[in-house]
Amino acid sequence: MEGHAERLSAFADELVRLKVSVIVTGATPATIAAKRATSVIPIVFAVGGDPVGSGLVASLARPGGNVTGLSTQSVDAVSKRVELLRDVVPNLRRLAVLTNESNPVNRREAEELQAAAHALGVEVAPLDVRRADDIAPAFAALDSHADALYVPADPLLTSNANAISTLALKARLPDMHGLREEVVAGGLLSYGASFPDLFRRAAELVDKILRGAKPGDLPVEQPTKFDLVVNLKTAKALGLTIPETFLTRADEVIE
Repeated sequence: MEGHAERLSAFADELVRLKVSVIVTGATPATIAAKRATSVIPIVFAVGGDPVGSGLVASLARPGGNVTGLSTQSVDAVSKRVELLRDVVPNLRRLAVLTNESNPVNRREAEELQAAAHALGVEVAPLDVRRADDIAPAFAALDSHADALYVPADPLLTSNANAISTLALKARLPDMHGLREEVVAGGLLSYGASFPDLFRRAAELVDKILRGAKPGDLPVEQPTKFDLVVNLKTAKALGLTIPETFLTRADEVIE
């Protein structure tokens, strides 16, 4: 997709024309496009940041309609991410956040971030990024007036994880992500559900549907575990010393 969300509708329409048995999606914008394209073909989202708030399902317990899947509870994890970031950056006063306003989950996450940061006395500096070309100017506009960076899970931001991590390091910004893969790409911290695990479990839902189950009757599943990942190479490059007590809480440490 490379950040071109406008292509999603065309892809969804093509799948409907092909009369596929099930549509599997990997992010909320894609699920929204698929739901708009069909109310008949079952849709399984492997990654749903806020399924109810985004209007994908009526409720987690009884989705209704032709859509079900896995929730990442990304919005619910915002407060924990901010707390973890402040454990590493005790003098956190101003937090920059990259957000793709065209993604409804990003909008909800940004709202939750504002509330969580305010409760800790932290100011939030939002940077709207809707295309890859917006990323570098967003960092330039920040002009170093931030103590750390928050990067929500989003297809556009994930596909540009290397560039974001490079710019964050250049700006000396400790960064918190929702995806482990973005820490592997050079980010400092991530806290969130395991996406490989979510996709494996999505396959189980697809199997149930192909055997006759109705998606609207299959409850949306939630993460069984959230993983904290730390990149010590990035910490060293930033000149940060991660407390040993923090490292003992981590599920994975990249050295």
